[in-house]
Amino acid sequence: MNSFYPEGEIISNSDISELLASEDGLAEACSRNITLEAKALLCTSSHDLIVELPCGRGIIKREEGALGIREGTTRDIALLSKVGKPVCFKVIGIEKEGSETVYQLSRRAAQQECYDSYISRLGSGDIIPAKVTHLERFGCFVDIGCGIPSLIPIDAISVSRISHPNDRFYNGQRIFTVVKGRDNDRILLSHKELLGTWYENASRLEVGQTVGGIVRSIEEYGIFIELAPNLAGLAEKRENVRVNQGASVFIKAIIPDKMKVKLIIVDVYDCASFPSKINYYINSGHISSWVYSTPNSPKVISTYFE
Repeated sequence: MNSFYPEGEIISNSDISELLASEDGLAEACSRNITLEAKALLCTSSHDLIVELPCGRGIIKREEGALGIREGTTRDIALLSKVGKPVCFKVIGIEKEGSETVYQLSRRAAQQECYDSYISRLGSGDIIPAKVTHLERFGCFVDIGCGIPSLIPIDAISVSRISHPNDRFYNGQRIFTVVKGRDNDRILLSHKELLGTWYENASRLEVGQTVGGIVRSIEEYGIFIELAPNLAGLAEKRENVRVNQGASVFIKAIIPDKMKVKLIIVDVYDCASFPSKINYYINSGHISSWVYSTPNSPKVISTYFE
């Protein structure tokens, strides 16, 4: 069972809080090599992180701030961006400066343990939890354990196309991902395979229903309305419709062999842009392959994990 979590997940753990609360607890964490978590208060001009501790001052020196900082493969923005947020660390030294106790901390050591004991053992097709850290036009960055980052490319987020990952995710969101493969030491992730096949999504709908959706694209031949992250339907052209508007749509036909859902737009409206809750069809274990398409469809959408 995985005992390594994205940063911020163990900060309220009672056992962790108890160790942080006293000098004896921090000394025990040091001797037992226990990973703790607390908030980074500031980043100094030399890019050392100062960590909030109840009974002393915690310092994560720059080179101990993250895997790759020492080697130059991780940029210092990875440290600056942690200010005000929880960081994981191990206590690697305890010193006295006058009446103050100073704790030397290492986030790098916590990440190394996470990588060696968990991330290095992941294989293609393994389903893992992650936490969204920031969103760029090309993809979604996530924390897969102890602040170690990975990327879900925008085209791997869902079958239904989106213009930006913030159409689907928000910062701090807890999600599930599937390991697509490796690029040297980096884990490559995907997401769409956990959101159901065409049939699984379409089976929740019935002809004659009126349901809600989101306008995702407007083409010469019609308007694509997203009904679920892995399912879109096509409606006839209509004036005064914009991308990212909400839409109430009447389900005219469901055609599995062609993977089509025909819609009639009843109304469109401006809607809040906050992403909808994600419905996962699978969120644990391992998958070796995923076939989105229906058996008789001429278009094949699939993923094979090697």
